[in-house]
Amino acid sequence: MKKAWVYLENGTFLEANSFGAHDTVVGEIVFNTSLTGYQEIMSDPSYAGQFVTFTMPEIGNVGVNAQDMESRAAHAKGMIVRKYQQRYSNFRAEDSLEHFLKEQNVMGICNIDTRFLTKMIRKEGAMMMIASTQISDRDELKKILENSPRIEDVNYIEQVSTKEAYKHTSSTYGDRAFAYEDAPLPEANIVVLDFGVKRNILNELVNAKMGVEVMPNSFSADDLIARYNKKEIDGVFLSNGPGDPLVLKKEQEQIKKLIAAKIPMFGICLGHQLLSISHGYDTYKLKFGHHGGNHPVKNLKTGLVEITAQNHNYNVPDNIVEIAEATHINLFDNTIEGLKYNDAPIFSVQHHPESSPGPKESRYIFGEFLSLIKR
Repeated sequence: MKKAWVYLENGTFLEANSFGAHDTVVGEIVFNTSLTGYQEIMSDPSYAGQFVTFTMPEIGNVGVNAQDMESRAAHAKGMIVRKYQQRYSNFRAEDSLEHFLKEQNVMGICNIDTRFLTKMIRKEGAMMMIASTQISDRDELKKILENSPRIEDVNYIEQVSTKEAYKHTSSTYGDRAFAYEDAPLPEANIVVLDFGVKRNILNELVNAKMGVEVMPNSFSADDLIARYNKKEIDGVFLSNGPGDPLVLKKEQEQIKKLIAAKIPMFGICLGHQLLSISHGYDTYKLKFGHHGGNHPVKNLKTGLVEITAQNHNYNVPDNIVEIAEATHINLFDNTIEGLKYNDAPIFSVQHHPESSPGPKESRYIFGEFLSLIKR
């Protein structure tokens, strides 16, 4: 392993080792409390621009495989772990995490005190950092970091969204994967607006008996409204994605048109935030965000508590209940996790109801979208 040096914007300077790509990289540091799913996390487009500090101390022990990819590539800037296990052992493993990161040109940093980093982020908040296997001088790293754009200054959606529209035709049924032609016939056809959509969200939409067409973030609301009026599509889904939703001005203007047209819509994570902004309620940044597979969320309709997977740094404001009903709240900090808009066929959730990686308690939400469309 090569040496690696880490400098954070609060002045913290650390020496560690590198097991991934050899490079000098700037990004935002966050921590994730998931016990499993490191490959899904690294390939989740919502982590674009970020270094993920894993609180699970042993990482790499189950290797990687092609089936667990949440997108076409790893999008995170890097991963920070206490101990990297080079020797992997799992019947599904096809390669090592180290080789995967090097192929994806993603940094892997290990032999570092992740508990110290997590407690610091929890106290001071998510912050920018730089990691390098090439530069060991603290002052030089500081200068590069100070002259680099912050995560909120970069439109990562342009990097992670598909460039061409396509049909998603695979799903999961129980433990069996199937192609679309083997699945039940769709009961509705929807368009997915891709701001960095996870593959397993698409799988769950198909599994809920919806025909899925994925479109880039450069979509035209006028075209979608025309197709909806011709009954070619029945609804629109707004996906998860990375970065600050307030910078997505073009997308907001298009979503406002869809809202005015009363098209049934469902949003997850970034989609949830964009619906709020497009209704006139700007999001705000959380201190250190919610990142993990073990966050309790209360369903205010049923009173049940669902353990959820989460990955977001931004949240909708509390006063949005002026125009929408809060359907879910986070039991860690009482922030809003779900909304049903009063005067439109629109609802959204902040957490991730897809079950890979993460619990399955919230999968019913995809079926609720189909029910909304039918109503």
